[in-house]
Amino acid sequence: MAAELFFIYDSHCPWSYAATPLINAVHQSLPEVALNLWHCAYFSDADNNNGITKQQIAQVKELSTVNFSPDYMTMLSAGKDSTLCANLMTWAAEKTPQQALALLNALQAEHFSKGKALSEQTDLETIVDDFKLSVPAKVFNKSKLTNDAMAQVHEIYALQDIIGTQAIPALLLAIDDDLILLNHNLYLQEPNTIIEAIQVELDKYV
Repeated sequence: MAAELFFIYDSHCPWSYAATPLINAVHQSLPEVALNLWHCAYFSDADNNNGITKQQIAQVKELSTVNFSPDYMTMLSAGKDSTLCANLMTWAAEKTPQQALALLNALQAEHFSKGKALSEQTDLETIVDDFKLSVPAKVFNKSKLTNDAMAQVHEIYALQDIIGTQAIPALLLAIDDDLILLNHNLYLQEPNTIIEAIQVELDKYV
């Protein structure tokens, strides 16, 4: 039996931030389930005017375990651009997958806890140095997605057609040839409860 968990997210999406503790819990408790972190680059589209409101943040805080710093709240109305993070996370997931989840956590901490925009190379340099990453220059091209990141976005589109939703975040459990869409909203307040839900699904294939 082969089991994988696909996490479709955007680094700048508050709901994705709220769902990341679920991924951390799975990684810690179910190491046999391979993780696939797929950045959908939702906030990389210059034509995307979907802003984030205080009401949305209040709802995320009410329904999850995450918090948002005053620094983040002051930049709430500013435009979001996740292009560099999409490039970096797509590269990391391919080249250094053992560090990818920790890297995502670090990026989200910088953005949501420290109020960093993460839209300039200088915003990412400290994290890249901390993780001792040798990142190619193309990753830091803030004007466009890398070919790898764009290819992954198209894979996500195809997967979203299969599951019938474009909502993010999305958690998909793949067991052999079966794909199961997990309702992450059920577990946001108690991230560890997703472990039992996944185990129930895994037990069906034993």
